Amino acid sequence: MSTTIQISDKVKIILDRMKIIERETYNEIIERMIEDDLDINERTKKELEERRKSKDFISHADVKAKFGL
Repeated sequence: MSTTIQISDKVKIILDRMKIIERETYNEIIERMIEDDLDINERTKKELEERRKSKDFISHADVKAKFGL
């Protein structure tokens, strides 16, 4: 199933610049962006969890208390 979406001229220009090959569709570009975002998010979540387990972790509340905020 396909759907039509509206994008601004500015976004279209950005998407055009993101093409890896000339014939790449906007759908393919958006799919690639989604995959990259999901990968980054999962990697970030994993890194944060590992950091929380380390002895060097300082919570936001601890930082605020340390600096009297």
